[in-house]
Amino acid sequence: MAKTIVVKQIGSPIRRPAVQRQILIGLGLNKMHKTRELEDTPAIRGMVAKIPHLVEIVEERG
Repeated sequence: MAKTIVVKQIGSPIRRPAVQRQILIGLGLNKMHKTRELEDTPAIRGMVAKIPHLVEIVEERG
């Protein structure tokens, strides 16, 4: 079974650069307090690391 992480959106993309909004959409997040369970890959970790002020890792399952 692949490792997964649960990511929650904690910030709004309003008045943020368009790239940050696109990263949120790439993670499958678009509204405040939504959560997604995603595969724990370097690509996903990199996306989360680019917008730490907008998302948080709630849980790591593995």
